[in-house]
Amino acid sequence: MAWSAAWSAGAPTIDLRVLRARGPLAAAICCASVAASRLWSSTPFRPFFASISASPTAVKKEAVQTEKAPAALGPYSQAIKVNNLVFVSGVLGLVPETGKFVSNNIEEQTEQVLENMGEILKASGATYASVVKTTIMLADLQDFKKVNEIYAKYFPSPAPARSTYQVAALPMNARIEIECIAAL
Repeated sequence: MAWSAAWSAGAPTIDLRVLRARGPLAAAICCASVAASRLWSSTPFRPFFASISASPTAVKKEAVQTEKAPAALGPYSQAIKVNNLVFVSGVLGLVPETGKFVSNNIEEQTEQVLENMGEILKASGATYASVVKTTIMLADLQDFKKVNEIYAKYFPSPAPARSTYQVAALPMNARIEIECIAAL
């Protein structure tokens, strides 16, 4: 006997035998898909979901690149613009012209990181004021207070949402790395 579920007449039928064979993950995906379909059909939420559509035709992804900030150290972009957002990759305290750290000092690296980030933001059409979220990775959380003093000079009120973590290591033995998301 085939078990199936449908939420209304004319809606697609879901064969639960297939879901059971795929395990709990498939069932969860199915339930999420059904829930999203129901939400999509309710008018108040349609504009919200339309703006975050994952359809390849709806998303225009553009790489941001500037020579005024250090080049990416691997197969990634300095930043990506998509719809009305800019996603800036983790930025290190490297001097763009030399590719070397400004110094081993946390204050100087923090200043250089934020200067580099500013150049990437500018190249994307954003500013520090349009940053909505930052993530700071520190080699030593004891540097938190020093970083905060410098960070506060760059971001006007209201300051962006932020997460700060101590990490085991950073690329090139950096003391700090910061990434951000900005609205255009």
